[in-house]
Parts: sequence; structure tokens; C-alpha cells
Amino acid sequence: MPPTLQILVRNRDFRRLFSADLIGLGADWFVQIPLLSLLLQLTGSGVWGALVLAADVGVIALLQPYAGVIADRFDRRRILITAELAMAVATLALLLVRTGEAAWAAVAAIGVIAVAKAFFVPAASAALPNVVDAEDLPAANALSGSAWGTMLVVGASLGGISSAVVGPYWCFAFSSALCFLSAVQVARVHRPLQATIAAVKPQIGEAVRYIRRHPRVASLVTVKAAVGLGNGVLTTFPLLAAVYGVGPLGVGLLFAARGLGALIGPFVLRRVLTHPSWLLPGLAVSMSVYGLTYLAASAAPWFPLLLVGVVVAHLAAGGNWMMSNFALQTEVPDALRGRVFATDVMLALLSVGVSQLIVGGFVDRVDPRLLTAVCGGVTLVYAAGWAAVTRRLRRAVS
Repeated sequence: MPPTLQILVRNRDFRRLFSADLIGLGADWFVQIPLLSLLLQLTGSGVWGALVLAADVGVIALLQPYAGVIADRFDRRRILITAELAMAVATLALLLVRTGEAAWAAVAAIGVIAVAKAFFVPAASAALPNVVDAEDLPAANALSGSAWGTMLVVGASLGGISSAVVGPYWCFAFSSALCFLSAVQVARVHRPLQATIAAVKPQIGEAVRYIRRHPRVASLVTVKAAVGLGNGVLTTFPLLAAVYGVGPLGVGLLFAARGLGALIGPFVLRRVLTHPSWLLPGLAVSMSVYGLTYLAASAAPWFPLLLVGVVVAHLAAGGNWMMSNFALQTEVPDALRGRVFATDVMLALLSVGVSQLIVGGFVDRVDPRLLTAVCGGVTLVYAAGWAAVTRRLRRAVS
């Protein structure tokens, strides 16, 4: 058995937390893919899909300063369970989206789901080092990093197929049930999810000051924004599927290709975690590969070639996310970890939200292939700037 998978056999609590993450992520994508296709069908416009995507990431980003404080101040297990239950209930509200006039209800429901995810993400990231032994942390990060991609492949693929076969509303009901199951799995974890609960009320400003005093940490919390600024490309997926004549199934396949890349990336780039001098260069390369690949994929003459490009781009993006998470977990003390991760996620998702809103403003008037190329170019420019700014840090480690 590969060493990365052995931790699932040896550590029961990590296995339960990992399975809860898989189930919850699968539920999330089983909602989003049918919903994007449904909104395009009901309204005839790509704008509502862009608003749904932007609401999802924008709400999470705006709440991160509060979510990080909560993750360090309260029991992380209760935070995770409460978030999953809230997502289960909010998902059922999507059953009300039956006409184009009700499209606003989809944005509102996704906004509520995003509130729950906003508190889930930093609590889960901060909890991971407490569930595994120190020597198992690289393997745990590789697996956790792959969870998102795994369930994007499964959720997007099945979501696209199920939406075409039984309709989106059955997908929404099934997703709600999955969220309840995820909450049950978190409840079965026995290890404490934090070393101690803060005796005094933590402040997000304390984490910001810590980041300012530690240039390496500051460089790490700005990494994910590179891919985030290029993530407006997701808004074009329903339109690209229409351009290539592949319909809702094509939308699901595009998101599944994104997930496949994110699944492979953490395993391909896991070796970087054992070589500290490789980490910052690896992050710069991963950003650049994402941008270059989307530039090339925008000119793909065939849909299968576009899918290959999406896989490669998100292989780099998935590795980028995993590497930066691991570095932050090892650099930041437990008492600050929730707030630093909240800052990290906030910057990443604000960049995603801004990118998706801007692309959404053009998605009905500009060729989606051109928008895809622009998104790739933006990430590439950011990667070059980040590499220049962090050059001294890379030299210090090498």
C-alpha cells in the first residue's frame, strides 16, 4: 500500500474526518453543476451562473476574519457539525427555483451555504495537524488536498449526468442528505481538533500582525490569489460547453476535468513538501503552469483537447493549494492557525470573486474563449510578480 494511503488505515479519526470532507465536498459539487445548467436553461443568460459562483466565494471571503476568530475561540468539532447541518437545510431551498424569476432564490440559497462553508474551511484546515502525528502531516495534506479534486470529479460528473437523467431537483435533495451524513462523520472523530481553546477572545488583528512580522508567512498567504484571479474562467464553462455543442454533460465534464487535475496535483507535487528549498520555487512554477495552460486551452479546436488543458491547469492549481497549506500548518502556531488560514482563504476567495464578477460582466457579450485566455494571462502576470517579490526568500532557503 502506498505510504500516503497508510494513514487512512492506521488513523481512524483522520479517516473519519477525511470521509466527512469527501462527502461534504461531493454534496457541494452535486449542487453547483446542476444549478449552473438549470439557471442557464431558465434565464437564457450566463449572468446568473456568474452571480451564483461569485456569491459562493464572495461570502466566504468576507466572513473569513470572523470565521478565523471563531475557529480559534470555540470547539472546532461543533463548528464543523453546525456548518454541515446548515448546508443541508439551505440546499433544500434550491427546490424552490422553478422559473427564471426565482433565480434570485438560487443566489440567496448559495449565499447561506457559503456562510456555513466560511466557518467550515478555516476550522477544518486548522484542525488537521491535531488529528495526525507530525510525521504523517505531509501525507495527510496530500490526501486532504486531493479530497476537493476527488469529489469535484465525482460530484461534477455524477451531477452533470444525474441532472440530465433525473433533473436537478433530485440532485439538490440528494446533496442535502449527504451534508447530514458528513455531520455524522465529524461527530465520530474522537481526537480533540485543537490543542487548547483560547482563554481570551482572539482578534484577527493579532494574526495580521503576525503575518506582517514573518515575511515567509506573508508570501504564503498571497500564493492562492494567483489562481484565484484566473478563476473567472469557471464562469465561462457553461458557455464553452454551448460553443462546443456538448450541453449540460459538457459542463459537468469541464468541472470534472478541473477536479481530476486538483486530485492529481497534490500527489504529483507531494515530494516538494520534503524539500524546503523547493517549496517557494514550486509555488511560482505551479502558478505559471496554470496561466500558460489556460492561454493554450483557449485556442483548443476540439472539446477533448480543452478538457486536457483544464486537467493540466488544475493539476498545477491543486498542487499550489496543497503546498501553501502545508507550509502554513508547519509555520504558524496552533493558537493563531485558524485566523491565519482565514486570512489566507479570504485573500484567495476575494480574488476569485472579483475575477468571476468581472468575467460575468462580459460573459454574454465576449467570446468565452477570449475570456479564458485573459484569465490565464492574468494569473501568469501575477505569478511573475510574486516570483520577483519573493526572490530573496527563495535564496535564503536554498
